[in-house]
Amino acid sequence: MSEAIYDIIIAGGGTAGCVLAGRLAAADPTLTILVIECGPTTRDDPMHTQPARYISHLRPDSTTVKFHTGKESAALGGRAPVVPCGQCLGGGSSVNFAMYTRAAPSDYDDWATVYGNKGWSAAELLPLLQKCETYQIRPRQATHGYTGPLKVSYGGFYTEAAQEFLNVAAQYDKTRGHTDDVNDLSECNKYGRWPKWIDAVTGTRSDVPHHYIYSQSSNRNLTILTGYHVKRVTFSGTVASGVEYVHNNRVRHDAESQVITARARRMVVLSAGTFGSPAILERSGIGSPEVLKKIGVKEIVDLPGVGENFQDHLLVTPPYLAAESTHTLDFIVEDNQEEIATWTKQWLENGTGLMAANGLDAGIKLRPSKSDLDAIGDAFRQRWREFYAPSPDKPILWIGVMTMLAGERPPTPGKKYFCIGSYLQHPASVGYVHATSANDVEAPLDFHPGYLDSPADVAVFKWAYKRSREFARRLPSYRGELATHHPAFPSGSAVAVGERSGPVAILEPDLEYSDEDDKALEEYIRQVASTCWHCLGTCAMKRREEGGVVDSRLNVYGVEGLKIVDLSICPGNVAANTYSTAVLIGEKAAVLVAEELGIRMADTGAIDPMVKARL
Repeated sequence: MSEAIYDIIIAGGGTAGCVLAGRLAAADPTLTILVIECGPTTRDDPMHTQPARYISHLRPDSTTVKFHTGKESAALGGRAPVVPCGQCLGGGSSVNFAMYTRAAPSDYDDWATVYGNKGWSAAELLPLLQKCETYQIRPRQATHGYTGPLKVSYGGFYTEAAQEFLNVAAQYDKTRGHTDDVNDLSECNKYGRWPKWIDAVTGTRSDVPHHYIYSQSSNRNLTILTGYHVKRVTFSGTVASGVEYVHNNRVRHDAESQVITARARRMVVLSAGTFGSPAILERSGIGSPEVLKKIGVKEIVDLPGVGENFQDHLLVTPPYLAAESTHTLDFIVEDNQEEIATWTKQWLENGTGLMAANGLDAGIKLRPSKSDLDAIGDAFRQRWREFYAPSPDKPILWIGVMTMLAGERPPTPGKKYFCIGSYLQHPASVGYVHATSANDVEAPLDFHPGYLDSPADVAVFKWAYKRSREFARRLPSYRGELATHHPAFPSGSAVAVGERSGPVAILEPDLEYSDEDDKALEEYIRQVASTCWHCLGTCAMKRREEGGVVDSRLNVYGVEGLKIVDLSICPGNVAANTYSTAVLIGEKAAVLVAEELGIRMADTGAIDPMVKARL
């Protein structure tokens, strides 16, 4: 078989890779681009275009995500954590929860200052954040965009529990206040309604493939291959010359088992994600000498940062029984075909209803007060002083409402639930992920996410459980705790869980936890804390001597013609659902590559001087 030759080969068709391919193809339709994606296509598939279907992608038999299993960990009560990541065209953008959340400006400023990446500050990146979006919620907002391909709205349904959450917040926590825009890059620590990557007109998911790739189907120079694993990058000396790839048995069941080679005239880009990109590098001979020796790969570049610096957000979502009159997405989880048909009919007619929703309608990016810090305790105090206190825009937690039970369900169907969940914005715990085979692309990875290795993370979660439970039991929809999904508090405990007839009064005193209760709570946190599917950092954009893998133009150290464009390049974590950051990385990469190839890219425009000064 003759080798196919392209100008650019993008190994991985996830969020950032598709943004890069789409922008370059639109800017120069003569550019020949190959995108190789491991997972299936998503075009016009309601499992992807209907926002409410997202939870279906986390089922054990899913073919649109890949489940990675970490090492058993004492910090997790002996559990081996399972971490899913998107494995279909568009990656996470096609399967995520569609929460529109932007990082704190200081997160990006850290990339520029702490890690030495010129051009990556918040003020420099804001035009790209604006370029990607059409903000449908409110016109003429200085930090938002109005001409981009991805639509942002409140979705097609505002759940009762979310409305109740904000009403309770206004009475129970008067110190923090309310904001009309939780993502305007100026306010933190205020409650608000939560936006979504959902088109207000059509009710469809604002994913990347349908808005950057499928919209350019007439461009025959943009080639998309789905159902293929990239095995390794090929080199001519130290210059990337192409890739080898093989079929994915889960997608291409009848394909011949053979290695296919494609050549790149100008560059190869890895966009296989936080798990995939470091593994491809290591199978290609780039990484720690110890890892390369262990898997039997000849070293091309000694780059020990490959696969290190794994970071994520950690999530705990205690569920509560909801009043029967409350609207939730439990019918989706239970696969209630009658309910699905009813809501799908409305969605098809006018793009509204529960199929145009994600059940995540209200929340807060929370910073603790002095009394909160005292309650969290000494285990978190150093982390607060060194990392959070100097940056007043950095929240420690997101706390908000999810109107469904997403975990294991009781045997009796038909009940309704809501969760007051919380996730850590910048966990102190850090892990690693490495390849274990030179040739088998399906071999399990050597993976330790580091979840809860730091006592600081446990301390914050214990406080967050207590705080979120106080909100839950004040909501009018509250009918008690689903006891099997809460801590096993000692018999006779004053904070015992179970079904209730209704909420407590707003002014009811907070629950008081004994030392024994705290022990049960910590055990619970270690048993249930799980991934937020926001993994990043394993090919970090840092100085090489500090464990970096790529420079500020996304070039892999030690070779030429090879870039990485995905969340693995993040040098530090971001206080956000990471879809926004993945799109941003793709947009930034498109600008960088266009500059290097002499392609004129559409101007991003200037930002408001007052906004720039504030950032």
